[in-house]
Amino acid sequence: GYVWITKQIKEKKAQVFVICPLVEESEIETNISVKAAEKEYVLLQKVFPAFKVALIHGKKSSKEKQATMADFINRKIDVLVSTSLVEVGVDAPGATIMLIEGAERFGLAQLHQLRGRIGRNLVQSCCFLYTENVDLAVQKRLSYFVKNINGLALAEYDLKNRGTGELFGQKQHGQSGLKIASLFDLRMIETTKRAVEYFITQSLQIKQYPEMKKQIDKIQAGFVSQRD
Repeated sequence: GYVWITKQIKEKKAQVFVICPLVEESEIETNISVKAAEKEYVLLQKVFPAFKVALIHGKKSSKEKQATMADFINRKIDVLVSTSLVEVGVDAPGATIMLIEGAERFGLAQLHQLRGRIGRNLVQSCCFLYTENVDLAVQKRLSYFVKNINGLALAEYDLKNRGTGELFGQKQHGQSGLKIASLFDLRMIETTKRAVEYFITQSLQIKQYPEMKKQIDKIQAGFVSQRD
């Protein structure tokens, strides 16, 4: 893979994103072979000695991040190692290759956002997913991602198959305790969203609807008790 990437950079002036799920290694995460951006950055400097390799992640200052992204957009950087920090708001026309390490650790909608960072100049682009997890469910899930480009469908797939995780906790996937409605009922969510927007734009007050306020207070109380 690295040989092919080297050729693409040399011959086509391609720019490369390398996405890692962690900023730095931790004692717990290292035990399950999760790649960290800082370690990958050191490695890729050796793999691509003839090219400019840079690192960006959320722990860097805003000034550092802005400078690095500006250099990448202006083609002063060939390979940019990053966390999911770049999943939105980055427009680098020269970026045509993306490697995502530990792909199973990202949500499908998040992978879709990351994938959208390449191919923005209509040049054929390639996104590679890497995982050391050979679980069949993981392989099936990533295969579904490869075959689908509809962000809504990908998000719905994850909600159905991985669960929502804890709404007020650290668990990123698994079934939630929400009893009111299924969170993968996207039509209901959209209808609710429109109702809330109408409520806000009309400057309505919750106290004008005592029964609704009563139900909302009950729901909020339930969430607080779950957190405690």
